This record gives sequence, structure tokens and C-alpha cells, in this order.
Amino acid sequence: MYRFLLSRQWVILTLLGLVLIPTMIKLGFWQLHRHEARVARNEEVAAALHTRTVPVTELTGRHRGPSDKDKFRPVTARGTFDEKHEVVVRHRTAADGDTIGYFVVTPLVLKDGSALLVNRGWIRADRDLTAFPDVPPAPRGEVTVRGRMMPDETTEASGIKDTKGLPDRQVMLINSRQQEKRLHQPVLRGFVQLTSSSPKGQGKQPEVLPEPDHSGIGPHMAYAVQWWLFTGAVPVGWVILVRREAQERRRKAEGGTAPGGGTTATGPGPDHDPDPGSGSGSGSGSGSGSGNEAPAENDAVENAARKDDASGNGTARDGSAAGDGTEHEPEDATAPATAAAGDRSAARAGTD
Repeated sequence: MYRFLLSRQWVILTLLGLVLIPTMIKLGFWQLHRHEARVARNEEVAAALHTRTVPVTELTGRHRGPSDKDKFRPVTARGTFDEKHEVVVRHRTAADGDTIGYFVVTPLVLKDGSALLVNRGWIRADRDLTAFPDVPPAPRGEVTVRGRMMPDETTEASGIKDTKGLPDRQVMLINSRQQEKRLHQPVLRGFVQLTSSSPKGQGKQPEVLPEPDHSGIGPHMAYAVQWWLFTGAVPVGWVILVRREAQERRRKAEGGTAPGGGTTATGPGPDHDPDPGSGSGSGSGSGSGSGNEAPAENDAVENAARKDDASGNGTARDGSAAGDGTEHEPEDATAPATAAAGDRSAARAGTD
């Protein structure tokens, strides 16, 4: 019944299902691991944001950068902004995630002469992207800044290509090593995302960057469940297809078989000869006779033929006698009976 499973079509379909099952299981676990990584990141970010504020020099220096666990930790620093060496970072989005503009990065010169890069926030891009944009001025004099500690941006970590040949004072990445070459003075590794400053700057300042999202878990868990549901659907669908195919083949096989087990009668063909043992009656009698009734019917036909022959002979004699116009004397009364008996004997002898 299931020999069709050995056909080329069903072998390919079965092998395809066997390949899809482990593949979708792995994809489900891949999404599960991404979900777990997102949850772990949220916990790390939340823990870092709620740790106590420390001086920036405790987490970074000229020859060492902040560790991964120090990312987003609140820090403070005190110094003077150096607007001469201020740069803007191209192709950065605002808090809405859609509007393209610049990040404003201004060095903060500390008391020891080293510099700390401070991301003051986001500004909208002008029409002319080749010119340095109009940047709000930084606070004057000595300033105390508070912000979140961040490691240097790299192409490997951020996926942002570090394009060369940009207009003056425009960069693609916030990287302390690159800026150290421009400033010709020591720069602390990493940078600070500004959250507040004292005193505040005059006029409209760049938009302060919001806290990183540490509550959303994304759709990864839903994707994992979806892949595993697909995994279960493959064997179920295969079984349904196999049963449907088997039922179709069984229905076709039973289509040419009668309910009693024999083949369904289709009627006689054009060259079909009737059963020699059956016959149809004449006159008012109808119906087919069986083989046992055939001899009796033949005897009846023979007797009728004999009677007709006898009647015909007598009529002929009477006609000839009347036709010659000669009167005959009546014959003996026993003569017709004797003649009829003789005719019957002759007819029977001829038949035998």
C-alpha cells in the first residue's frame, strides 16, 4: 500500500523534511540564545546605570580603557572645554531613531593637561554636508560634567565604516586614539556621554542622548517558539500527505471492484453471443428460458409442425377433389382418421 514512498518524488520530499527538522531546531535555539543575551545585556546596563558615580579617572586612563562592565557607568569630570578641536560625528540619529544629524564631540581638558572626549549630544544636519555645521557653544570656564562612561567606537564593534577623506573636523567614529593624533596631547581612552553639566551652556544646547533601553527583550523568544512550531509541523504535514496519498490510491483501486468482491459488470460487447441455453418465447409468451426447458419447447414445436402438415395435406386433397368438378362418393368414415394416422407416422419417420 505504501510502496509509493519509494518513488523519486516521495524520497525527495522525505529527505527535505529530514533536513528541515534539525535546521529549524537550531534556528530556534539561535533565537533563544539571542533572547538570553538580550536579557543579560539589559541586566548589565541596569546594574551599571544604578551604580554610584565615580571620577572618570577611576575607570579609564591614557593607557587603559574602560572594561565591558564599566560601560554606561555614571562618572564625573572637571575641566575646560576646548572648542577649537571640537568635531562632529556624521550620520547619527536623534532619539526618535529616524532623523539624521551629527553628534557633537568636544574635548574637556583636565587639570593634569590630559583631554577627555565628551559627546555633548545630537544636532540636526544642515543642507550642506560638506561644511562644518552650526554648533551651539559649550559652557565657558571650568565645568563639571556628568555622564555615562563609554568605550571607544570601532568598525568591528559598531559596524560603521571609518570613511577617509571627510570634510575638516568631521569623523565617522568617536575614537580617542584617532583624536589624540589630532590634538597632539594625551587623551583618556573611551569617552563620556553627557547627561548634565554645571554650569549649563548658554542658548539652545545639543539634544542630550537618552538612557539606553534596558527593558525591551525584542522578538527573539517569539521567533524561537515559531521555529519550533515549524519543526513540529513538518512531520505532521508529512503524515497527512502520506495518508491522503494512500487513501487516493486505495479509492482508485476499489473503483473497478464490485461490492461483492468481483469486478463490476459493464454489459455485453457488440460481438457478445447470447447463452445458447436461453430462449425467448413467441406470441404472448415472453422471458428467457433455462437450459432445462429447451427440450420441452422443441417437442412442442415439432408437434405443432406435425399438426400443420396433417392439416395441409387434408386441405390439399379436398381442394383437388373440388377443382376437377367430379363428384366423389363419400369415403368411408374411417378413411380420414386412417389417412391422418398415416401422415403422422410418415412425418415422424421423416423427422427421425
